[in-house]
Amino acid sequence: MLVLALSVCLAQSPATCKEVNLTYLANNATPMQCMRYGQPEIAKWNMTHPGWRVKKWRCVPADRLEKAI
Repeated sequence: MLVLALSVCLAQSPATCKEVNLTYLANNATPMQCMRYGQPEIAKWNMTHPGWRVKKWRCVPADRLEKAI
């Protein structure tokens, strides 16, 4: 399973940042599929969290997530 690992910061306080992890698709999604189809998922998250801005993101296998952050 892949996870979309987002680094997000408050729009009004750019120094205040945190990591957000979104579970992505099915167990057999490839990293390329995650990169391509993850963008709309990130846009949905951004629309429901208007005070936050996504600074960077990446696709990470769930079993490696703790090591990647």
